[in-house]
Amino acid sequence: MDAITQAETDSIDPKRLAAFMAMCFGMFMAFLDIQIVSSSLSEIQAGLAASSDEIPWVQTAYLIAEVIAIPLSGFLSRALGTRTLFALSAGGFTVASFMCGLSSSMNSMIVWRAVQGFIGGGMVPTVFAAIYTMFPKSRQPAVVPIVGLIATLAPTIGPTIGGYLTEALSWHWLFFINIIPGIVVTVAALALIDFDRPDYSLFDHFDWWGLIFMAGFLGALEYVLEEGPRYDWFQDETVFYAAVVSALSAVAFFWRALTARAPIVDLRAFANRNFAIGSMFSFVLGIGLYGLTYLYPLYLAQVRGYNALMIGETLFVSGVAMFLSAPLVGRLAAKYDPRIMLIGGFLLFALGTWQMHFVTKDWDFWELFWPQVFRGIGLMASIVPVTNVALGTLEPERVKNASGLFNLMRNLGGAIGLAALTTMLNDRMDLHLQRLHDSANWSRGPRWTCWRR
Repeated sequence: MDAITQAETDSIDPKRLAAFMAMCFGMFMAFLDIQIVSSSLSEIQAGLAASSDEIPWVQTAYLIAEVIAIPLSGFLSRALGTRTLFALSAGGFTVASFMCGLSSSMNSMIVWRAVQGFIGGGMVPTVFAAIYTMFPKSRQPAVVPIVGLIATLAPTIGPTIGGYLTEALSWHWLFFINIIPGIVVTVAALALIDFDRPDYSLFDHFDWWGLIFMAGFLGALEYVLEEGPRYDWFQDETVFYAAVVSALSAVAFFWRALTARAPIVDLRAFANRNFAIGSMFSFVLGIGLYGLTYLYPLYLAQVRGYNALMIGETLFVSGVAMFLSAPLVGRLAAKYDPRIMLIGGFLLFALGTWQMHFVTKDWDFWELFWPQVFRGIGLMASIVPVTNVALGTLEPERVKNASGLFNLMRNLGGAIGLAALTTMLNDRMDLHLQRLHDSANWSRGPRWTCWRR
């Protein structure tokens, strides 16, 4: 009798499983759209007659809006319920994607990308939280690798899919590709999600000041990290004032979060040691995940002269490595200490990154093959135990709020890592240009004279 009871407890309702798979697909779209435009920015720039200073906003607008929405999703998920929030997010994301594809000017593209990022940001933490509220504890180790695969695979293959779509159709299809899946996910969310109930009373004490301070803090910080490397950081007035706004808003936000009756974000989750450590590792993971996803296409485009399709084909190796290693990582995570998994994952990632420091202008597909394989397996072996450590030990009622903070840490890690990498690249570029200028001057005339003789 006990065995039967245990089997019933561990069983997964097929309806809930279908709902979860639909949610995963929605999260995949939100992750994919972060990087899907990265290999096709030149085509979008030409299509919208945008300047070189304007085109980065195709990504910046999305990221600024998303980083504000992610921590807010915890409150909205509790207030509206997962069903309503996810359906609104998926439906709004679909409409915004359609409008992005129809954009005929840079201004309209920026507006709709911001809407897309803000609405899409609500889907990501909701899926992470659903793992620990929808499924029995015995089934969670089998589910986490699926979400981990999506979280690491989608940004990695974004340039690949973007390259194929732009080459085969046009840049408009970078956004139109979301329409049919978005409609399906929205309908599925409305029909299948039923594992929690909304608590509309939370809106009676909605912390508007907390929201404003959080938007100022995170939005201005994301702007500084995105635009700072391009404009020499605080030498630019706009970047400097954005940094001031972010700093002042941060002070006000943390004060509000610790004193408000119902704060917009509950920071007490960080008092849990496992969550705090898991969030720290998520931050580090974000640096690696988004950093090399930026560097690889940059090298292939500017040094090797690859087009969008060729870049996508080369970067597909990491995605295949993640996909093939996901089942094995799930089994190992259920058997072994998460600390062993973390050490192994980060060592593999470090090995792939270390191999890249030998890169030359002649490196092609096969030279990049093993660094990408190690990177892909390392990311998969890291994100599964990180997620389990951070969210798997919390009480179910705290998971929704904590999931937003956990995902925010990964995104902030990515933003800070990208800013650091871009600054280093700019500084090295300036150094080498200066060396070329020093070498190409009239003082080298004697060589020319000797040659003439």
